Amino acid sequence: MSPEAVSHAAEAVSHGGFDLVPVVVLLGAAIIAVPLFKRLGLGSVLGYLAAGLVIGPFGIGLFTDPQSILHVAELGVVMFLFIIGLEMQPSRLWSMRGEIFGLGLAQVGLCISLLTCVGLALGYPVAQSFVAGTGFVLTSTAIVMQMLEERRAMGLAKGRRIVAILLLEDLAIVPLLALVAFLAPGGEDATLADRLTGVAIGLASIAGLVLAGRYLLDPLFRLLGKARAREVMTAAALFVVLGAALAMQLGGLSMAMGAFLAGVLLSESSFRHQLEADVEPFRGILLGLFFLGVGMSLDLAVIAANWRLIGLAVAAYMVLKTIGIYTVARLFRADHREAIERAVLMAQGGEFAFVLYAAATSAGIIDGEANAVLTATIIVSMALTPLMIILHDRLMPKRAPSMEGVETAQNLSASALLIGFGRFGQIASQPLLANGCSISIIETDTDAIRDARDFGFKVHYGDGARLDILHAAGAHDARLIVIAVHDREASLKIAELLKAEFPLVPVLARSLDREHAIELIHAGVDWQIRETLESALMLGEKALEMMNVDEEDRRRVMEDVRRRDSERFAMETVEGIYAGRDLIHGNARRKDEPARRDGSS
Repeated sequence: MSPEAVSHAAEAVSHGGFDLVPVVVLLGAAIIAVPLFKRLGLGSVLGYLAAGLVIGPFGIGLFTDPQSILHVAELGVVMFLFIIGLEMQPSRLWSMRGEIFGLGLAQVGLCISLLTCVGLALGYPVAQSFVAGTGFVLTSTAIVMQMLEERRAMGLAKGRRIVAILLLEDLAIVPLLALVAFLAPGGEDATLADRLTGVAIGLASIAGLVLAGRYLLDPLFRLLGKARAREVMTAAALFVVLGAALAMQLGGLSMAMGAFLAGVLLSESSFRHQLEADVEPFRGILLGLFFLGVGMSLDLAVIAANWRLIGLAVAAYMVLKTIGIYTVARLFRADHREAIERAVLMAQGGEFAFVLYAAATSAGIIDGEANAVLTATIIVSMALTPLMIILHDRLMPKRAPSMEGVETAQNLSASALLIGFGRFGQIASQPLLANGCSISIIETDTDAIRDARDFGFKVHYGDGARLDILHAAGAHDARLIVIAVHDREASLKIAELLKAEFPLVPVLARSLDREHAIELIHAGVDWQIRETLESALMLGEKALEMMNVDEEDRRRVMEDVRRRDSERFAMETVEGIYAGRDLIHGNARRKDEPARRDGSS
């Protein structure tokens, strides 16, 4: 669609009422670009930025005034900071205080010092160099969290340390925005009295907001909750966020600070989760709109004219930030591999840099051309991150697990062999041990083996999918074997190997869901149980009890549920996962209710 066609369409629609063309174009660009970029592993933020660039004045020109969109979309940043505040419960901050305010503050402080030197070396003033470098220090939370999740490192110690640093950077945006306002060129002309008055007004605004949050917000939501009107609660949530932002703005501070403080004040409220659920959709849409606006603001002519400067800035900033992150990681006793991985994951600039640069442009610290150059620098660094991760994984493949303090399985003999000692195997072992049975335990996770030793368990290193390891672990002498590994494919391989080599030894197995259970039965295991079955049934029975169903009826219902599940499973092992669907809902199911697949229980 050409710009002229869009213009004619917009004019035609506007005669009939509200102009929907810009809204449709923005939504269409987002739903095309974001899934595509996520599929390519580049993240949703880059998708929004690319879509904005394409439809903006420096792309095909469907929009000519990105600033008008940015003014509205800045509310997305405000709501983002409110949600961050909701996650910042004082108790949580206190438990992570060492990593957040120690490790995080050290990394941010050192990187700001290093990156500020880049601007100074290029001959820029201190204020501009500071703002440019500081914006790059703020890592992309969206990209790093996605990478941690994909690498299954979120729950690991190294992942928690990265999350702590990200939390500190999220917290840092509020004082940094205030510092930008202080560094504004007009600030130096103000008298001491004007500055003191401004500080007093700001402090009074913060104090008023804290008092209102402490004594008014929770009673307000409790009162509104009694009305049982969801739309009123949503309106109240938006009122709190925008009202707090307005209060800070009137006090001469940033709207972001007001939203963040409101979130912190409500972080331990009983309504916290509902507030987050109410605000999240608005936050997501408006923040996406903000990134679209940033993409529209990219002046390709300025970038083309300054490509050497942008290339130099990207290289200098990423190299110095990598050095800073690695240095701090080593000072805080991370090993070489963890320090390198953290540096590669966090070497890019992030979304908050756009907010900081926009604020600096409004304050007159940098001009529009500098904003375009710095924004392009951030975007290029974000685009390079997935490529750097791929390069890191190729140059530094996963090393073999350290065998320090770990014994391999050799000539073991016991009445039971337990393969896998994770959360399931640990519980399954306790009745056997309590009855005085001897157990040989093998596990492939060396960290889990060392941790088990601290609790008095003797666990040997060994892969149950290897026949020589099974013989070394005493499978041929065992009275029974328990497969408790979490890996679906590994458990099936172990089951097939055991039944082929030791057909007379009973094999009990942990299954992850119904389909896995059927596969294990077909592999020949003598008995299996879905890991969530008994706990879920116990919870369901407790739910009936709390709904005042009498004991006899509860017993009858639970027996019926177990019987139908057993019958259905027997049918599924022969006819497939869709067999016995009519048994899912029992007598309560209506004839016109469509069947649903249950492959996850």
